[in-house]
Amino acid sequence: MRIVAGSARSRVIHAPEGRDTRPTLDRVRENLFNVLSRRVPGARVLDLFAGSGALALEALSRGAESAVLVDHDRAAIRCIHDNVTTLGFENEVLVLQADWKTAAGQLQREGRTFDLIFLDPPYAMEDLSQVTEALIPLLAQGGWVVIEHRAQHEPLVAEGYYCRDSRRWGIAGVTCYSREEV
Repeated sequence: MRIVAGSARSRVIHAPEGRDTRPTLDRVRENLFNVLSRRVPGARVLDLFAGSGALALEALSRGAESAVLVDHDRAAIRCIHDNVTTLGFENEVLVLQADWKTAAGQLQREGRTFDLIFLDPPYAMEDLSQVTEALIPLLAQGGWVVIEHRAQHEPLVAEGYYCRDSRRWGIAGVTCYSREEV
């Protein structure tokens, strides 16, 4: 896998070994970040099911201000740390080993908010209503929650989220939500 564009363009990053992580393909990331291009510079990013960290690292490469990368898996956390170090983003990144619920609670207690929140959970996790409900206090005014999912199955989200954009690339779908009505 490579970073597609920005300051770390063409730099190689790695995904954790095994079947527990499904990295976002380079072409999907490229297309997604074309959609998000005006939202990324200066953004505070949360990558809640980070895996390799590819989404947040791509955002940092394209000018995001900072990123918090969260995953519960120890191998994923090691991989994220290696990728962050390889790309030189140590000063812009906080890595948390926790499940989504624990991380959301901790970040809320710390008073953090984010302009872009990436969710790339296992495709079998189609009901994201509890997750997106927990994200409400973390989403900055005008912020977007960006969810990667199986192309044929849009995820269930909490009430009060509005679809801003939805795209399909092969088996992957990406839907962007905000709390502001369209």
